[in-house]
Amino acid sequence: MGSAVTISIGLAMVLVVFLLMSHDYPSLAREYSPLLQSFFLFLALAFVSTYAFLGVLRDRAWRGWAVAATTLTVAGLIWHYWPR
Repeated sequence: MGSAVTISIGLAMVLVVFLLMSHDYPSLAREYSPLLQSFFLFLALAFVSTYAFLGVLRDRAWRGWAVAATTLTVAGLIWHYWPR
């Protein structure tokens, strides 16, 4: 959970820098799409894993589903970044 949040924040900061620097460096425009993809993927992982963490912490009945969703999200990230 913490790593996903930290990576999301770091990617958001890079996105802000890219937005500020894009006037001086038009070549950064090619990087927006992969950067936004990464940002939203890790943001989704942060939300799902936080939800699962709260479910486990509070011993909720749905915690198994939330942990399964976290596992599927991590698997999706691995699939997305696995070299082809």
